Amino acid sequence: MNTIVYTSGEPSGIGPQLSYFLAKVKCSENERIVVLGDLNLINERIKVYADDVQVLPFTQNVKALANTLYVEHVPLVNPSIPGKMDVANAPYVLKLLDLAHEGLIQHKYQALVTGPISKSIIAQTGIKFSGHTEYLQEKCQVKKVVMMLGCTELKVALVTTHLPIKEVSAAITYENLSDTIEILAHDLKTKFHRENPCICVAGLNPHAGEAGLLGHEEQDIIIPVLEHYRKLGFNLIGPLPADTMFTPQYLKIADAMLCMYHDQGLPVLKYVGFDHGYNTTLGLPYIRTSVDHGTALEIAGTNKADGGSLIAALDLAKYMLKGE
Repeated sequence: MNTIVYTSGEPSGIGPQLSYFLAKVKCSENERIVVLGDLNLINERIKVYADDVQVLPFTQNVKALANTLYVEHVPLVNPSIPGKMDVANAPYVLKLLDLAHEGLIQHKYQALVTGPISKSIIAQTGIKFSGHTEYLQEKCQVKKVVMMLGCTELKVALVTTHLPIKEVSAAITYENLSDTIEILAHDLKTKFHRENPCICVAGLNPHAGEAGLLGHEEQDIIIPVLEHYRKLGFNLIGPLPADTMFTPQYLKIADAMLCMYHDQGLPVLKYVGFDHGYNTTLGLPYIRTSVDHGTALEIAGTNKADGGSLIAALDLAKYMLKGE
């Protein structure tokens, strides 16, 4: 039985109410979905869509039923008001992740789908937290992970993630880029079933450095790394200027686009597939996918939040499980 766990995220955002869409998913006989969160919160929030879903406590012997949501109850610290974050509930958000991680390591769950969280409210507790990706990397004690977002039209992976722009150049090292390429190629093969994945790689600087005129990172680091891995049989194209990389000639052949930093590739991805995009962390010992949007506090507690990204993340987790 493959159990996919959804962490409902920031309680004042749209994560809890999006659970409603999971109850509408048709699971196979060997699949089921469990939500981690406060049972009363989930039961209350999903009613903004309709009152046609029953919420039940999760137990190990349950099977997926239509219009039924199984919740593993994790109590809130304080009652939650839609759209109004409470720093007292920040430990609750991290507890959801910790419980999911423990369940995955112990094979209680087989895949993780994460709902949106607020980095800022967690930071107010004094805990150093830069995002799901880095938090799960530390929990799993792995050297390197790769953030990749995607939709039906394209996939975008990142060498660096949540870094200030002024720190990006120093983070583009031979080792970091090498590790990223190895993880990306490996997981495209094993989890996305691409036999010889084609990866288009962006340069860091405008015009991919213009042969050193507009920056040295391409000449000193990116080109040598790509040449090394091409000799090993990796199917790599680049470095390409980022402003012309997302064009049909490359999109039609690429299994993934590899960008050097967060805002180099993700604006394109979210423009194309914001309502049906997903996020996944490659290099972890388990499957983790996520919605590609934030907490959307302004529409929390209303019926305006769309479940498309959550369903895309769930579908990806199910697809990746089939390759396990």
